[in-house]
Amino acid sequence: MCGICGWADFDRDLTESKDTLRDMTETMACRGPDDEGMWICPHAALGHRRLAIIDIEGGRQPMIAEEDGEVLAVLTYSGEVYNFQELRAELSARGHRFRTRSDTEVVLRAYLEWGADLAARLNGMYAFAIWDTRTEELVLVRDRLGIKPLYYYPTPSGVIFGSEPKAILVNPLTQPHVVDAEGMNELIAFVKTPECGIYRGMFEVRPGGVVTVSRQGVAKDRYWTLEAREHPDDVDTTVGTIRGLLDDIVRRQLISDVPLCTLLSGGLDSSAVTALAARALSEQGEGKLRAFSVDFVGYAENFSPDEMRDTPDTPYVRDLVRHLEHLGVEHHDIVLDSADLMDPAVRAAVLRARDLPTGIGDMDTSLYLLFKAIRGHSTVALSGESADEVFGGYRWFHDPEAVNAGTFPWLASVGGRRFSGLELVLSRDVAQRLDLPGYRARRYHEALDEVPRLPGENGHQERMREVSYLHLTRFVQILLDRKDRMSMAVGLEVRVPFCDHRLVEYVFNTPWSMKTFDGREKSLLRAATADVLPRSVLERRKSPYPSTQDPAYEKALRDEAARLLAAGTLAAGPYIDLQKVRTMLEQTQPGSDPDVRSALEGLLQFNAWLEKYQVQISL
Repeated sequence: MCGICGWADFDRDLTESKDTLRDMTETMACRGPDDEGMWICPHAALGHRRLAIIDIEGGRQPMIAEEDGEVLAVLTYSGEVYNFQELRAELSARGHRFRTRSDTEVVLRAYLEWGADLAARLNGMYAFAIWDTRTEELVLVRDRLGIKPLYYYPTPSGVIFGSEPKAILVNPLTQPHVVDAEGMNELIAFVKTPECGIYRGMFEVRPGGVVTVSRQGVAKDRYWTLEAREHPDDVDTTVGTIRGLLDDIVRRQLISDVPLCTLLSGGLDSSAVTALAARALSEQGEGKLRAFSVDFVGYAENFSPDEMRDTPDTPYVRDLVRHLEHLGVEHHDIVLDSADLMDPAVRAAVLRARDLPTGIGDMDTSLYLLFKAIRGHSTVALSGESADEVFGGYRWFHDPEAVNAGTFPWLASVGGRRFSGLELVLSRDVAQRLDLPGYRARRYHEALDEVPRLPGENGHQERMREVSYLHLTRFVQILLDRKDRMSMAVGLEVRVPFCDHRLVEYVFNTPWSMKTFDGREKSLLRAATADVLPRSVLERRKSPYPSTQDPAYEKALRDEAARLLAAGTLAAGPYIDLQKVRTMLEQTQPGSDPDVRSALEGLLQFNAWLEKYQVQISL
């Protein structure tokens, strides 16, 4: 796992721009603390920061493919390809010779063999750029689900690219940093439109996409998208197929030359990954599995159920660890308090990692602190992320009002307003100019137009296919981006077994009635892992990532907002209804209105972003 960046320009000599390339590469030092590399020629410059996972000595980048002393292609690569050993064997049989044990070299050699078509052969999470010296083309490739980020910024004579916006923004050609109405809408709407990069002129490579840059311009293509297919299997066969896929996926994702662990919340998803990983390591004689959980001071003792969470995580984590005692799981709790979550240095690090104000506050900050603590023990972690999108686990999947609301279901759910706290305090003028309801409606109908249809499918089954598609192409992107940014900010690689495209394709085409065959959410996953989990975990209702309930945390948010208002130097002032904020602070008590906390989170992070990134808002 690494950070990549670079530049292609057909009208200038980039060998004179080494300092700019170095500045771009340095922005991602946290993504790759182990090594730095650069390669430059007249019309292309590639930068790389490395987090060494496989073939620590041999996998340095950018990696060059040569023949008779002539450079054929150069690769800067981030990610992991889990089927690299099979691909290596196939390429060896075709005459390719390898100098390293790394998956990086397999990707490079695969490009020489198959060109951009190599992407369809890869199983993994990846984002990479290849400069083909033979054709003078830059090829940008992103994995199918968008696990690894990749941004690009077209210029009049080429393109600038990077794993994160910060790598692009440091290039002088991107000045000034402008966010227009489209970008502001996207920033607040909580819909994660494919390809939208928020900053004017910046785009993301679409998941499952290839972007080719040549003297003729920028061309986009897709090598993967979800397709609608008949599902011929009965329930028992489906459950068995899913279990077989999960066993294979987890085994593949345990390959590492550095210490590895799992993230454990006590929910079905992370518990399943932990149990399968512990069993696989035991069978391979690889020793104990480490598992890490996040908790807050006094959280379990003072827990109060809300509309999203019925139970705290800790009791279920303990049950799972006891259940796996014979496999020797080594469990660690990372316990945080409100002072940790409000530490200005930590909040600044989170904003820098994100490059954008997300407004979800402590759920970002606690994840960053969790990953930072884990990094002291492990370099790779397996996560249960994305199982809810794949198997239909969120509560709004099972809420008829949310499902049939005519918008993204997560926005119509209980608590949906708190996905976009900044929206609650926008000034009337700004809100009218943005028209967030209209923007969401437009993006929603664009997404529906993409949904693959199965002949003869209608009614509730057709609607649930739409809902699943919305989650797998929009909502999951929000969570995958969050996990990537918070983990890579501390040099931790997080793998997501439930994003294996084989599993996603298979479950996407399983009828909704089968996904809920036992009358509960995630019926298929529960049945597929019932033999490795304790009953308490199997019966637990979905509970999302925890958020602190400590009143001291909201008080700290209030104090900070009041301080900024009193100082009269709020950078966000021109866009905010300041009287509404004052009323919130004066007329509500901490904990009495969740919208207030959400609004304060959004305001404080938006303000910090405007100050730090020197953003120009153009509405």
